[in-house]
Amino acid sequence: MPTDLIHSQFDEVLREVLLIVGALFPIVNPLGGAPIFLTLTRDVSSAGRALLARKVAMNGFILLLVAIFIGTHILAFFGISLSVVQVGGGMVVISTGWKLLQHSADDEPARRRTSMLEASKRAFYPLTLPLTVGPGSISVAITVGANRPQGSAMTLMALLGGVLGAAAIALSIFLSYRFAGQIARALGDTAMNVILRLSSFILVCIGVQIFWNGVSALLHSAFPALRL
Repeated sequence: MPTDLIHSQFDEVLREVLLIVGALFPIVNPLGGAPIFLTLTRDVSSAGRALLARKVAMNGFILLLVAIFIGTHILAFFGISLSVVQVGGGMVVISTGWKLLQHSADDEPARRRTSMLEASKRAFYPLTLPLTVGPGSISVAITVGANRPQGSAMTLMALLGGVLGAAAIALSIFLSYRFAGQIARALGDTAMNVILRLSSFILVCIGVQIFWNGVSALLHSAFPALRL
């Protein structure tokens, strides 16, 4: 294989990986989600939390791949626009963030230790969706996939770059959640409570922004002359 072709393919893969990581990492924000993950798994053992971290990372990886490569086709099949996904998803994120913002450990009765089976049921909802890979991440992933260059020569490289980019995001999720307990012990309860409140408030703000993006797009499509 010619050296120039190898370099061209490598560059294509690298560009795809950087595009996906650069677009999605700030939105997924696994470091910011770690305190929320820890709060929602307080009744789970360390081994169970490690299992959940793996499951959430794998679920996030699959969700991102689906959104990047076939997200537009799924929306078209159900006749759903991306704006509607943003409106509905934004409402879910606002609701989840608000509950976490009002959360208080003092208001909860002592809870028994949750079994591995019960803990696993939380892996997809709410830990993966909407808290980790939420509507904002999915909408961005769909947009990235829809605007990916098409062409028979680079299709395989784009596919490889998409898989590697999603894998990098999934790895960051796993590491952030897997070691959330160690980070919490290092910071202390007071610092973690402050971080949790800030993360929850930011989650509410993200939900409002996602919701507004969807509403703005819908209003603009209905009233093209309207400026928002």
